[in-house]
Amino acid sequence: MKKILINCFALSTAMILFSSCGKEKSSVTGWNYNDPKNGGYEVVPYDEQETGPGLVLIEGGTFTMGRTEQEVTQDWNNIPRRMSVSSFYMDETEIANVHYLEYLYWITRVFGADYPEVYKKALPDTLVWRHQLEYNEPMVELYLRHPSYQQYPVVGVNWLQAADFCAWRTDRVNEQIMIREGILRINPNQINEDNFNTDSYLASQYEGLVKSDLVDLNPNSGSNGTRKVRMEDGILLPRYRLPTEAEWEYAALAQIGNTIYERVTDRKLYPWTGHIIRNKEERYKGQMLANYKRGRGDMMGTAGYLNDAADRPAPVVSYWPNDFGLYCMAGNVNEWVMDVYRPLSMEDNGDFNAFRGNVYQTQTRDEEGSIAEKDSLGRITNRNVTEEEASPRRNYNRADNISYIDGDEAEIQYQYSLSSLINDHARVYKGGSWKDRAYWLSPGTRRFMDETQSTDDIGFRCAMVRVGSPVGFGSKNRTKSFKK
Repeated sequence: MKKILINCFALSTAMILFSSCGKEKSSVTGWNYNDPKNGGYEVVPYDEQETGPGLVLIEGGTFTMGRTEQEVTQDWNNIPRRMSVSSFYMDETEIANVHYLEYLYWITRVFGADYPEVYKKALPDTLVWRHQLEYNEPMVELYLRHPSYQQYPVVGVNWLQAADFCAWRTDRVNEQIMIREGILRINPNQINEDNFNTDSYLASQYEGLVKSDLVDLNPNSGSNGTRKVRMEDGILLPRYRLPTEAEWEYAALAQIGNTIYERVTDRKLYPWTGHIIRNKEERYKGQMLANYKRGRGDMMGTAGYLNDAADRPAPVVSYWPNDFGLYCMAGNVNEWVMDVYRPLSMEDNGDFNAFRGNVYQTQTRDEEGSIAEKDSLGRITNRNVTEEEASPRRNYNRADNISYIDGDEAEIQYQYSLSSLINDHARVYKGGSWKDRAYWLSPGTRRFMDETQSTDDIGFRCAMVRVGSPVGFGSKNRTKSFKK
């Protein structure tokens, strides 16, 4: 398999070849690319985006988003509507305890001595397992940290913590890529603000232990013939983030498995084909396809033949993946998505990459346009776009668009704390869980909770934008895995 991301040696070699044979030229000016004699404008050889660790490519398309199950709750908040979603990447599984513990360990190692509040802020709430009339103390003490639960989905994580995890994961993956490509050296002694941060690196605010920078072909750069990695080099991956509600629902339905050309042959009620929760294949006939609550007091079935073999969450790789190859898109634990909740999202949202929750920001800079400052943790600070900055634009005129065409004061309109819990901090979660009835396993169902709260049945998985072609160049590239 051809390596997508090139190292310094390969890059410089390719540039010499292009310059010497004169084949790589601009089709609009005729000037050579990658030629110091022509000014050194660089165009790197590039195939397609590398698949980050844990991710699966979800080929985009059109689908009917919203209700596929009867409206039992009568909320009428998921009216079916045709939408299109761009191709994107999504985690094959929910984030497990072992992954979150890796995150906590890194925070302790880097910030623990001087900023213990960072660790405290990231800690899952293990007390979510408590119930006044149930005995769950062992789960409080053991679920997050005991090795028996390493591969079980992390719970007790609120929306803000999940978003912070995604940001941390972006930096760790990009740091590993830079080390793999021979640009940085491993630095296990990063402390406080001296830690690799993608935005800080791109803004020339982080040096790190440099092994070999890239060759600089700009004859006027005034440097020592080398430069830092730029986004144009195609080496760094885009951000990990939570999926949007539209992306999550599209990935869960996985209509790709029951589509012939552009004709959907069977309407799906769940992430699998059919309208029942049991496997209909002869070999596995009657076995449960998800971890859910079958009925009152029935969490797992009868001893000797447990129906889903899980009294609480099951390991993240359990049951059968859907047609995109994603595990537990129904049941096990609910999952946070990016969207702010509104009852009429299906009517208000655009029909392409639908999302409610945009708050447009820009990096904080001084009058000369330089990065103003980093925070104490080494991160570039951002601020909301001002009305003055947005005023000349035709596509938006303010930074905060959460309540766009839905009233400017959500708390007043929805009578927050009086007759509803809807405000700009109410986040959507989806998928159903180990303690939910089958109704909630339908991808079109939706619920919400405040972004600062957590439960014992909500987890999350990450997503990433697909850059360039919506499909891989060849079927082998579609499932290409991350190389260490």
